[in-house]
Amino acid sequence: MRIKKGANIKSIEDIDRPREKLIKYGPSKLSDAELLAILLGSGQKGENVIYMAERLLKKIGKEKITKSNPKELQKNKGIGPAKACEIVACFELGKRLLKGKKSAIYLTPHDVWSQMKDIRNSKKEHMVIFYLNSRNQEIERNVISIGTVNHSIVHPREVFEPAVKHIAAHIILSHNHPAGDPEPSEEDILLTARIVKAGKLMGIEITDHVIVTKNEYTSMKEKELM
Repeated sequence: MRIKKGANIKSIEDIDRPREKLIKYGPSKLSDAELLAILLGSGQKGENVIYMAERLLKKIGKEKITKSNPKELQKNKGIGPAKACEIVACFELGKRLLKGKKSAIYLTPHDVWSQMKDIRNSKKEHMVIFYLNSRNQEIERNVISIGTVNHSIVHPREVFEPAVKHIAAHIILSHNHPAGDPEPSEEDILLTARIVKAGKLMGIEITDHVIVTKNEYTSMKEKELM
């Protein structure tokens, strides 16, 4: 729903207020303007906080606002010393916490293989699901099934229940082949097709299914098997 520029934030339905939206759905579901609106706290006469945030991002730019100092921010209507300092402090804290750290983003099958190091040597099949947000950042990794030496039993509901709980946008499937052959079996192909179909109905993309062994891996997406 598009919120009117002069609408009082308290008159807006709870589900459309940035703070309430963040609490219910998590930060990944908020726009850049909504996240900035939470930092700003309040708007000004004739302009609610969401419109103010949108105006600032448009005028200053997403990249530049993260590098602005308090004096530069105060040149913008509605930004006083307190709000300017809060914005600068927030971005500086984020930079310090993330400095030197690699984001948990899985873009390649090799990344998945690396993250499966605790599973690769197992004598039983383990089905592992990586739940990712809209930016492909890991929300959680779950072992949802442990089977026999060459067989694991997985139902789509076991895959998607945590996805709904964590509001995941993407899923990566992965499991090990204890026998050492990373090639997908007919069962693997059929199972993946079932999960992909269920994902489409739920609006959750299955990014890949990576089969791993001690020294090798196979991406079903790269082999065009999904």
